[in-house]
Amino acid sequence: MKSTVETLDDNRVKLSVEVDEETFDVAVDAAFKRIAKEVRMPGFRPGKAPRRLLEAQFGSAVGREEALREAMPEYYAQAVIEHDVDVVAPPEIEITGGQEDGPVQFDAVVEIRPSVSAAGYDGLRVEIPNPVASAEEIDEQIDNLRRNFAELSVVERAAADEDHVTIDIEATHGDEPVPGLTTTDYDYLLGSGAVVPEIDENLRGVSAGDEVEFSADHPDPEEEEPLQFSITVKEVKEAVLPDLDDEFAKANSEFETVEDLRADMADRMNTMRIQQANMAVQQNTAEALAALVTDEIPESMIENEINARIQDLVQRLQQQGMDVGAYLDAVGQTAETLAAEFREPAEQAVKVDLALRSVADLQGLVPDDDRIDEVIAEMAGPSGQDPDELKARLAEVGQISALRADLAKQAAMEWLTDNVELVDEDGEAIDREALEFPARGAEEDSEEEE
Repeated sequence: MKSTVETLDDNRVKLSVEVDEETFDVAVDAAFKRIAKEVRMPGFRPGKAPRRLLEAQFGSAVGREEALREAMPEYYAQAVIEHDVDVVAPPEIEITGGQEDGPVQFDAVVEIRPSVSAAGYDGLRVEIPNPVASAEEIDEQIDNLRRNFAELSVVERAAADEDHVTIDIEATHGDEPVPGLTTTDYDYLLGSGAVVPEIDENLRGVSAGDEVEFSADHPDPEEEEPLQFSITVKEVKEAVLPDLDDEFAKANSEFETVEDLRADMADRMNTMRIQQANMAVQQNTAEALAALVTDEIPESMIENEINARIQDLVQRLQQQGMDVGAYLDAVGQTAETLAAEFREPAEQAVKVDLALRSVADLQGLVPDDDRIDEVIAEMAGPSGQDPDELKARLAEVGQISALRADLAKQAAMEWLTDNVELVDEDGEAIDREALEFPARGAEEDSEEEE
């Protein structure tokens, strides 16, 4: 088989392929064997009729046509691998010779992955959550702990946020009471936003003995008729927090002092915030990189990414024993609206893919053959495969280029996350050392040895 590649416009190439008669005859022979299984020939068992008799009865064109239909994708795939063409869409194939006899010739025009500009990648400024909790945030968490042990005290004043209001509540929809929203002596935390926001709006400023009536939008957006509320206020109570002293720490935590309690709270919060910040570095860097891409993205690549995400969702639902149709009904979506919902993140993912390839090229991060051999050896190790055999199998199906691209993109993302300017929500620079987890275990061991 011989093939050539020609670059066209609009991110396309044309593969011109010629399959010699001897090679194509193998496909024709296989085609007649398939045909033999589908027809009955007197004196022969199914599938055993010889090719010459089938050609005599049905004509050689039948086998040739079947061979073209079955073998064409394989010939095309071989040409793609031979010329290392990075295709992103199905080809348009035109047979140019050999339909009746002689060598088979065809042209395949196919869209390829484009190169894009990611100008400005080396000066990205990425915002992430501050990995260090502020004193105010630590105080708020300690106050939350104190609230768990607060005592409620009746007050003779208007209700304010964080007060507990004892109410009789009745909610109706139409003329029917709403289950769960009609009860007496209900302890409602003002400002909690529970049920519907209108409850908070109408209870702020009330006092014991007040009655309020109001309407509120139904939580179900498909319900046009609002809910009607009637509330009687019985008591207003404020939460009296326990004093923050060593006695509180001893009674309500594993620590002997407030200082130790605060230090532990800070450690826990900082650990969580460091995790969040490190995740944000990856995600926000990718988003910032995608924003640099202004080149037009092939629609085929976006559609491929949307389909991949839908297929991933379908597989996860099936693994959980869920029916896809039932899931779509439950979330109020159709296949079309789901695809539309996936479109924006799919387009961003394609831009990130293309931009990372560009960064890898510009920074010289595309792995050489030696690095590819190292990675293949690592892949082969756990299963005891021979690295050379694994490499040959990967090359046979055109996966060496895909592996090289994946490694290049990983290296590009690592380079970016190491080199972008990191700032917090206030625009203040973040030192990368703040993103490292403290080696608490090592420090404790060192202290014990001393």
